Amino acid sequence: MTDAHAVAGVPMRWVGPLRISGNVATTETQVPLATYESPLWPSVGRGAKVSMLAEQGIAATLVDERMTRSVLVEATDAATAHRAAQSIQARTEELGEVVRASSRYARLIGVRHEITANLLFIRFEFSTGDASGHNMATLASDALLTHLLRVIPGISYGSISGNYCTDKKATAINGILGRGKNVVTELLVPREVVTGVLRTTAARVVELNIRKNLLGTLLAGGIRSANAHFANMLLGFYLATGQDAANIIEGSQGITMAEDRDGDLYFSCTLPNLIVGTVGNGKGLGFVETNLARLGCRAERAPGDNARRLAVIAAATVLCGELSLLAAQTNPGELMHAHVRLERENTTAKAGV
Repeated sequence: MTDAHAVAGVPMRWVGPLRISGNVATTETQVPLATYESPLWPSVGRGAKVSMLAEQGIAATLVDERMTRSVLVEATDAATAHRAAQSIQARTEELGEVVRASSRYARLIGVRHEITANLLFIRFEFSTGDASGHNMATLASDALLTHLLRVIPGISYGSISGNYCTDKKATAINGILGRGKNVVTELLVPREVVTGVLRTTAARVVELNIRKNLLGTLLAGGIRSANAHFANMLLGFYLATGQDAANIIEGSQGITMAEDRDGDLYFSCTLPNLIVGTVGNGKGLGFVETNLARLGCRAERAPGDNARRLAVIAAATVLCGELSLLAAQTNPGELMHAHVRLERENTTAKAGV
């Protein structure tokens, strides 16, 4: 017999602290990572150590935020779909009122569309306060769709979700327009820290980033993405903070950049699809509440500010793990040696031998 309420325990550790500055938060904090990949903890920890040794730490800039839901309507023909799209664009103020009536926090901030044959795909974009916004956006979109079907002639219901959102899929549109929080992180690592802590050089990291992340991903057919392992840090962080873990699919779309600045290493990770929230499903679990409070994301702030803080901490965590892995991969054997040593130690400890 199975317990419908059983909890799957994933090992979690706090690593860091790491140092963050920027337009959302200036802080030094440890971060929680829930993962079965035990080498991730010391790897992110090494990147965090580097951030503490850099003068400004990790500069995290929130450049945009929006949650999206697309609906699908069927028109009698393409001309009718086009007229409907024009009418929708002319009704943005009216549609905004429909959204405000559906939610205390959701606000309509954009409407986009695509027409294929007689089908009209409408992509609504919302601000959603401290929630990641999946359900809020769907509820608002349902109200919008009902309203549009009533006031615009020649269209009929297709679906509440038309896959033009795009939810939990790696797509070009999310990479271009963003879904969730769009955060750019930057770190300038002094030459002596590059050689002493990362055991490499700026030139070698830059070369590897070009050959592996940029060219390798290009050859593999990556979609608006060029990074080593954003998904590892995001999954660990999402599980520890009560997020919808499937959102690492679009969340791991992002670009790593590296420059050699006279021996110092400029390192940057851009994440256009960070979907995080500090309220909503999953946040009522005891360990999640504890972790969010420890991260400073349970403070009394303006709506949305706690979720923004969580997003920049998540993005900074990604940079720490990305930097550490790339540095390790510039040295033959280092990555595998670390995995074998750390995972064997972990297995031995569990066996009690």
